[in-house]
Amino acid sequence: MKSQGEIEAAICDGVSRFEQEYMGRGPKSVNAHLLGDLLVVRLQGVLTAAEQQLAKSLPHEKGRDLLKQVRTHLIETARPVMEAMVQEVTGVAVLSLHHDISTLTGEEVVLFTLAEAPGLRELKRRYASWKPLRRSFNPGVDDSGAGQLPTRRLVGIRTRQ
Repeated sequence: MKSQGEIEAAICDGVSRFEQEYMGRGPKSVNAHLLGDLLVVRLQGVLTAAEQQLAKSLPHEKGRDLLKQVRTHLIETARPVMEAMVQEVTGVAVLSLHHDISTLTGEEVVLFTLAEAPGLRELKRRYASWKPLRRSFNPGVDDSGAGQLPTRRLVGIRTRQ
């Protein structure tokens, strides 16, 4: 059984490899987020130089539509490969895949709906009694927030007056 972080990292690696092999170029960055039975993958910097030029040179809507059609067709053609990768990593079948790309930002989003939430390994905490601190930095106030810190001169240090 894998932890959530291990699953997300493996999905990022698999999707990045897929982009390199099927689209000819890998993304600049990939982030995966597992939210119950949803797996959201966000890729940034996915457009090739030719796709960027196509989006700029044609009228905005025509270039955008053409680019989205090509990318959607490529994703649909290779869908079994992506679904198999996700199932191998998560251990859960993929029910559906949704995809969109922005020609303005070069960002692509792929959403996988899984048959169920994958079983996750619990992370061991090093300190059983550890609790996050809920303090904000405020100069001049002590840690308890009870009042101003004393403004005393240190003994043994001379200051000019």
